[in-house]
Amino acid sequence: MPNTNPPLDNQFVIDYVKLKAATEGMVRVLPIGCISKGRKGQELAELGELASAGVIAYSDDGEPVMDSRLMRRALDYSRAFGLPVIDHCEDKTLTEGGQMNEGIISTKLGLPGIPAAAEEIMVARDLALAQLTGARLHIAHVTTEGSVDLIRHAKEKDVKVTAEVTPHHLTLTEEKVIGYDSNAKVNPPLRTEQDIQALIQGLNENVIDIIATDHAPHTEVDKLCEFGLAAFGISGFETALSSLMSLVHSKQLTLVTLIAKLTDEPAKIIGDKYGKLGTLAIGASADVTIFNPDKEWVVDTKAFASKGKNTPLAGSMLKGKVMATIFGGKLIYKDDSLSLKNS
Repeated sequence: MPNTNPPLDNQFVIDYVKLKAATEGMVRVLPIGCISKGRKGQELAELGELASAGVIAYSDDGEPVMDSRLMRRALDYSRAFGLPVIDHCEDKTLTEGGQMNEGIISTKLGLPGIPAAAEEIMVARDLALAQLTGARLHIAHVTTEGSVDLIRHAKEKDVKVTAEVTPHHLTLTEEKVIGYDSNAKVNPPLRTEQDIQALIQGLNENVIDIIATDHAPHTEVDKLCEFGLAAFGISGFETALSSLMSLVHSKQLTLVTLIAKLTDEPAKIIGDKYGKLGTLAIGASADVTIFNPDKEWVVDTKAFASKGKNTPLAGSMLKGKVMATIFGGKLIYKDDSLSLKNS
């Protein structure tokens, strides 16, 4: 995602990311270019230049495009270049100062709330703009029942929209914030059990197309402070599959659906400009995750490979564990319980 310093809003930084990924990367890195210069929402980035540089989509990740006219122009250009716009849906006039989901718990904790309407207003606007322009719109990190309903109705009208949900929005509620746990502070915020059930139903009905981590690593300094000053974000890479397996074990999702939402379905949105991805088909790149669906383990952030240790799941027992990963046919990671002989 382009929420980097500097932002991915020109060919030079895109080329740099691609070079670093090719020489040092242990996963496949596909760059996404900015919608607006500097992600400031004031002036369109050079979308044609970014397309030529090889981006797979456009996004101002973490920042909404508040200007409706600018968003319309972005969608018009993106259609011409055959790339989707990935949309962070947030009406910032309603979320300013907000710390968690607006509701009974935010009131009890005395924390300013972020209402569901702030997401749903922007989802509705951008679905209307996608219908107007005929462009491809991908809605990131959907969290509310109302958003699921809006996307369902848009798909019934053949609007070119896809959508994603995160592992934490599928498995954790706003109750995780009780005790002022800053590791549960994320934007968009953790919502209610009713929202979770709507999201799961959306996955099963293919209203929501994929699951994406929205991985947001932060330092201890960013999180070990007063709740209102703590950064938004959850590190999701290390626990994504394991936390989602709880939905399989509870029979809310099938294993086939879960795997498809993490692999094949995202690859369809990306397209084939980088070759066959998200599949074990002959001729595809050997990017493989090997996991034990029944292995229990305790989340120990000290063992994380990611620099981000910020997760509300620290100390939790999860069932289902990644045992090895293969990237481009090479063994990149293996669990400590596996010997070299066995691997």
